Order: sequence, then structure tokens, then C-alpha cells
Amino acid sequence: MFELQRVRPDHAPALLEFELANREFFARTIDDRGDEYFARFDERHAALIAEQEAGTCHFHALVDEQGAIVGRFNLVDVADGSAELGYRLAERVTGRGLAKLGVRRVIDLARDDYGLTTLTAGAGRTNLASLAVLRATGFQVSGDSDRGGIRHIRDLKTL
Repeated sequence: MFELQRVRPDHAPALLEFELANREFFARTIDDRGDEYFARFDERHAALIAEQEAGTCHFHALVDEQGAIVGRFNLVDVADGSAELGYRLAERVTGRGLAKLGVRRVIDLARDDYGLTTLTAGAGRTNLASLAVLRATGFQVSGDSDRGGIRHIRDLKTL
């Protein structure tokens, strides 16, 4: 059983472990966070918790039966009933439907708990797994955008 938990201050060590263990895997499809991110992780985590408390973001961790974090599902830039969805899943649990599970649960939270009406999400054209998750969870392609020199497909989901 996997549980989606709202990120708390005490998640910091497990989140750092998750990010470090999957750093190379993530860098295959998205920009690497850089060494500074890891060196200042506790400070960055505290800042994210403050953003969450202010209501501008909602961060979630997907936790396995042993209490290890195997995924992150975040809603950022919350404003005027909308937010951007971002997520990442540990390499060791890919291919098991957990990304779809996490995205569906976050969509429900966005609508039912956070009062959001529109979500956007993006994925690189070569990130076929992420594009499949977005399409399977009801996102529709609404156009393209350039971000960080990588062409991204932008998806829109009205809740």
C-alpha cells in the first residue's frame, strides 16, 4: 500500500535520500537540480514548507509500506484557482502505475481540498512515460513552450 502524504518538516531526510538516490535517473529526462540544491537541502526544504503554509504551493510525498519516499507530487504557483503539477517517481518503482495513482490523488486533492479548478503540467517531448501518465489522467495537449532550452509539451486539465 502506498500513501500520499502532505510534505512535513520531518520528511526532509527521506526526501533528500529520495532525491540523491534518483538523481542520475531524473537527469535523463529533466534538468539536474545541481549540487547547490543538495548542499542546502534543509534550508530549501524549510522554504518549501513556508510556501506550503502560505498556500502558494502544495507538496506531497508518496510513501511505501516501509516508510520510504518513492515519489513527489507537487502543485506549485497556486493562484486564481490554478496551479502547475509536477511529479517524479523513484526508478525502482516505475512501471507499476504509481505515477498515475499519485497524479490522480493530487488531482482529487486539488479539486476537493485546495479548491483549484485548473491544473497545468509539462513534460519533455522525449519523456514518453510522463506524457503517457498525463494523458491517462485526463490532461489534454494545449500547446508547446520553451523552458530551459528544452521543448516542452504543455497540458491543461480543468477539474
